[in-house]
Amino acid sequence: MDYRQEIERRRTFAIISHPDAGKTTLTEKLLLYGGAIQLAGSVKGKATARHAVSDWMELEKQRGISITSSVMQFEYNGYCINILDTPGHQDFSEDTYRTLMAADSAVMVIDAAKGIEPQTRKLFKICAMRHIPIFTFINKLDREARDPFELMEELEKEFGIGTYPVNWPIGCGHDFKGVFDRDRREILAFQEFHRGQNKISAIECELTDTERLDELIGHLMREKLVEDIELLDGASYEFDLDAVRAGELSPVFFGSALTNFGVEPFLENFLSMTTSPLPRETADGEVDPMGEDFSAFVFKIQANMNKAHRDRIAFMRICSGRFERDKEYLHVQGGKVLKLAQPQQMMAQERAIINEAFAGDIIGVFDPGIFSIGDTVCAAKHKVQFEGIPTFAPEHFSVISQVDTMKRKQFTKGVTQIAQEGAIQMFHAPNSGMEEVIVGAVGVLQFEVLEYRLKNEYNVDIRRRDLSYGYIRWIEKTPRKPDELNLASDTRWVQDFHGKDLLLFNNEWSIRWAEQKNEGLELSEFSRNW
Repeated sequence: MDYRQEIERRRTFAIISHPDAGKTTLTEKLLLYGGAIQLAGSVKGKATARHAVSDWMELEKQRGISITSSVMQFEYNGYCINILDTPGHQDFSEDTYRTLMAADSAVMVIDAAKGIEPQTRKLFKICAMRHIPIFTFINKLDREARDPFELMEELEKEFGIGTYPVNWPIGCGHDFKGVFDRDRREILAFQEFHRGQNKISAIECELTDTERLDELIGHLMREKLVEDIELLDGASYEFDLDAVRAGELSPVFFGSALTNFGVEPFLENFLSMTTSPLPRETADGEVDPMGEDFSAFVFKIQANMNKAHRDRIAFMRICSGRFERDKEYLHVQGGKVLKLAQPQQMMAQERAIINEAFAGDIIGVFDPGIFSIGDTVCAAKHKVQFEGIPTFAPEHFSVISQVDTMKRKQFTKGVTQIAQEGAIQMFHAPNSGMEEVIVGAVGVLQFEVLEYRLKNEYNVDIRRRDLSYGYIRWIEKTPRKPDELNLASDTRWVQDFHGKDLLLFNNEWSIRWAEQKNEGLELSEFSRNW
């Protein structure tokens, strides 16, 4: 198989959802079908239960939530699939955003009883910004659920795109009988004890075959199904693959990830509808994934995934060509040619050294501390630079210090490394070094993760004092030095670990004051790393 065929069979997608919608459970079941795991784990449950493969961090297992994105690769029906499982909790939304930058499409998991929730809205907006194709899996039909027409209407109204139900539920909860495949005109019957041990055989059944339908789902369910399908066929959006791939139409699937119902039909339909790796924007135009020259960008850095080695892994999305082990590549931001050490294929925290990888793949490489999120790595003879990944403004701030003054070195190393991952943002007063470290986070739960990781990975206990600031702005342009600006008394000048200047504010009034009293001052809500 040549490298073009290898690239064409790649599918790289992110799974996104609100917490508790069943995202990680769906991920586990997809891995199960790909033969990547033998037994699906539980996200919540008894202490003796297996934990989800994608939840590898100890704190994730304790809290029953995904805190950091995971990368998993497996083979299925000739496709090479790269799944990016993302945190659902809003406190970790920036990690999800960075991960979506590495995906070609997104699977949105929605709880059938709750519908669209606040975090789902935020994640969809991120997808819409990049015109990422979105596939919707409406989960938990084995429990009581909202009317499916209501859910369709909510999706279309909230997101401003069309929906196309590929299948349609027959009842829900105790009365859940299965789904009707609209295109194939066949029924998948639900049996709770099935649990995905064998492939469910579809039952071909036209809606006009009332006797067979009555036998399968009962008289009342048959009447409701016929009425629903007639309404869908007459009034809903028609299927348009181009609109799907442009992010304008979302194919919708109904099922139950926990009982493994509807997961395999979803996977097979999804793989046929989604695309192979897409072109990527650079400062000089698009990069063709089929191009022979290797190029990739760093979208995630994770320290201490392997407790035995205390190493740092830089996750790269390959955008074009083929990666070859022991070959030298250019680190654009560092301006140096280097070999990417220990290239690995990932299965959450499990790894395997690889000799080659292709556009669409996610690889992990050893990072000695030279990479930053958004960095480009490419063939030395064909230099490109991908668009940077924005760093968003945190909304919560604290001053932290180590309890044991003898552990200053470990404290500095830990905070710096965790900040480089993007898990938190680190600031300090100019010219003060690390004497007073201010950390910023999108959500307060990130502080808990920081405290936990410093204790468990760097053996450092910290003190934390919350600050009243609620806003931060990067200084893009300034008419004078930051310490000479006319600012409100409660505004503070700090720098990030890239040395960029920022201002901390207590309220929006102070932001307006700074802009009005300093002609030529330009402030930004995010920093883009180029």
